[in-house]
Parts: sequence; structure tokens; C-alpha cells
Amino acid sequence: MDLVGQLAPDFTLPASTGQAVTLSSYRGHHHVVLVFYPLDFSPVCSMQLPEYSGRQDDFADAGAVVLGVNRDSVHAHKAWAAEYGIEVPLLADMKLDVARMYGVAIDDRAISGRAVFVIDRSGVVRFQHVEEKTGDYTVRPEAVLAKLRAL
Repeated sequence: MDLVGQLAPDFTLPASTGQAVTLSSYRGHHHVVLVFYPLDFSPVCSMQLPEYSGRQDDFADAGAVVLGVNRDSVHAHKAWAAEYGIEVPLLADMKLDVARMYGVAIDDRAISGRAVFVIDRSGVVRFQHVEEKTGDYTVRPEAVLAKLRAL
């Protein structure tokens, strides 16, 4: 499913920050980087999300916010964020509804795939990358920042 050039599917999900996050609330203000990942506390995810979190200032300088999304609960997100120092909001897509809207749900494993979507200020998907395997992590923060700076 290629969403590039289309309006990003809107959603509202509970977040590790304690509030619900609605994607469309960023329209007109910020670019959004959606980072779908399979599981909190898993080895690759425990490298990926801290890397994105550690570059928050760079993303802010590029006019973007980063949102992590997976099927774990807000409680698990909070514990994982505290243990790994993750400061970006982690959104709880417990039924994989949002992952399905973005074409990254792996229903037979009850997880989302690893994927990155860059959504511009007008709410349009400008870049997407879905990893072939959940253990792959090829699109690093620097590559996403380059896409943002080119918008």
C-alpha cells in the first residue's frame, strides 16, 4: 500500500505522555514522523526508538515531531520509555487499527511491521518505508531528517 502523495489516515490514540494524540492536530504546525515498530523491550526496537528520541532536537529544528506507534499498552510504553530514556510520545495501537490503516499490520503475529512515514504540515504522506522483515532497521534518523529538510 503506497500512501505517498495521499492525505495521511487520521487517528487518535492514547500516548505514554498521558494524553491522547490526534494526528490531524499537527496539521498546519508540524511535520510528523510516524515510526511503527513491533514491540516494546525487543532488541531492535530498543535501539531504534532511543535513536529517534535522541535526535528530537534535530527533528524539532526540521519542524517535525516524532511519534512511535505499536500495539503495546500505555503502561508498557511508560515502563519502556523510562528504562530506555525515550522521550518521544509512544502511542498505544492495541487493536492494530492504525497499523492496518497504514498497511503495516502483521495480523497473524498481532504486531505492526517496522515502518516510517513522513507526513508534511498539510497532512500529506511525503515518504514511507516499510522494512521487509521486522528485525530489519535500515532507515535511520539521519535519512528521515534528510527527507524532512527536502520538504
